[in-house]
Amino acid sequence: MTIKIVKDLISKEELRNIAKNQFGDLVKAVVDVRQSIMAIGGELHADEEVLLSEQEGSQRKDTWGINLYPEKPEEEWIEFDSMVNLKPQHGNRSRGIEDAAMRQKIKGIVSRLIPD
Repeated sequence: MTIKIVKDLISKEELRNIAKNQFGDLVKAVVDVRQSIMAIGGELHADEEVLLSEQEGSQRKDTWGINLYPEKPEEEWIEFDSMVNLKPQHGNRSRGIEDAAMRQKIKGIVSRLIPD
């Protein structure tokens, strides 16, 4: 599957199709919180992060890996878990996203790009 950079809207139906063709129930994504864009559809979050860096000038401190489960209810469909989130130099020492404000910002970007 080709990694897609999402700057405008993408439908949940398209997300479901990506999930079905890859991992069955999830889509990996990397969100650039500075530019409010994301990359989806990669096999690895790291591949999506590299593409955002190369094509959009994203910086590592602004990119966060998530998993999207398009069939789950809204309060459960975003999982904040990725190796690219390990950024001790930026205050994040786990695969999760420790800063609650950052999680909220990411949720807002995802909601804008993937409306119900």
